[in-house]
Amino acid sequence: MSDLVVNAKAALRQQAMARRDALPADARKAAAEAIAGRKFPLSIAPGAIVSGFMPLKSEINPLPLLHRLAENGARLALPVVAGRGKPLIMREWAWGEPLAAGVWGIREPKPEAAEVEPDILLVPLLAFDRAGHRIGYGAGYYDMTINGLRARKAVSAIGIAFAAQEVEKISATPRDARLDLVLTEREVIDLRGV
Repeated sequence: MSDLVVNAKAALRQQAMARRDALPADARKAAAEAIAGRKFPLSIAPGAIVSGFMPLKSEINPLPLLHRLAENGARLALPVVAGRGKPLIMREWAWGEPLAAGVWGIREPKPEAAEVEPDILLVPLLAFDRAGHRIGYGAGYYDMTINGLRARKAVSAIGIAFAAQEVEKISATPRDARLDLVLTEREVIDLRGV
């Protein structure tokens, strides 16, 4: 990756985090509820596995959506960090099951939870564009995970974000995994035909 792309992504990451952090807590809560209250854009077959995430810092909270999907028959999974330079491990999790503290204090399923391959991944992000690109925190965990899963099966990657996290353009590299959709409090952005 060129220094130009690395520097552009670092600057964008900083700006995006500042914009997200500036959103009031009540607006963040309302956004999460708006996304959960809307019809989910993909049909979920009985027993399909949807992986979510536990929100970090000022990330949008996917738990209201995960709760609704579980009520409608989806099996849930949450990510576990396996180590720097490695894809995430997705472990099965049922609503209400106790969680352990993982890397950076993020709550995750306990080690005895079954490892699964999700059909749909809800993906956190700092910024996204309408070409399906996203910026995360920079370690590439989700890119490695999505690309690895897509090499084995059909998988949908759905960014979940505040509308304020949209940017005009993100410089992408070959290792960056594209999103299929982005859900914000304002709209469902379908990127599959882009």
